[in-house]
Amino acid sequence: MAGRSLTPKSPGLSVSARKIKDNAADWHNLIMKWETLNENGFTSATKIMNIKIATRFKDKLEIECDNVASNDRSMPPDYNVELEEHCTELLRIFENMTKIHQKMEKLCSTTKGICDLEKYHHGDHRTPLFHTWPTSYFYEASVKLLEMYSEELKLKQTVVQEIAHTADQDLLMVYLSSWLYQPYIEQSSRVILESMLLETGHRSL
Repeated sequence: MAGRSLTPKSPGLSVSARKIKDNAADWHNLIMKWETLNENGFTSATKIMNIKIATRFKDKLEIECDNVASNDRSMPPDYNVELEEHCTELLRIFENMTKIHQKMEKLCSTTKGICDLEKYHHGDHRTPLFHTWPTSYFYEASVKLLEMYSEELKLKQTVVQEIAHTADQDLLMVYLSSWLYQPYIEQSSRVILESMLLETGHRSL
């Protein structure tokens, strides 16, 4: 899938067709932004995991040193400035993903509105706006994409909430792997998106 943004140009199309075409481009652009954030989040999560693992072994070796310095109560004994910075960055990335998800919800809502309007004016026998897809297919495709990203966002929320508080190395690896591979975003999402772009003319037949 190309990484560039799509800027639709749709002369001669009906209002509904132009809006559907714009929405398809928006889906593409939002998913590209999500993927960039996912990569950035993986980088931050990896750093968090490495710090957690390094700190765990360091603590085992420096118990006596910690006891000697126990009179210094200015910070908690497990406080780590670098860890906090990466956790803050991961939270910021998650918040940006939440904003993208909200825009996806809006796309789904506007697509449903277009479908309802088309059905009101033309019934179930509307000529396809582009090539072969009935208008309802665009809404169905949007719903499927939104469902995947909704579930994935919930998983990422769990990772953000738990990764800094987890001491178990195996569990840290599970969190890291789940962030990177996004199990709720199925391979079919690419097919759905590319089909939508092809139908609306953003991809050449």
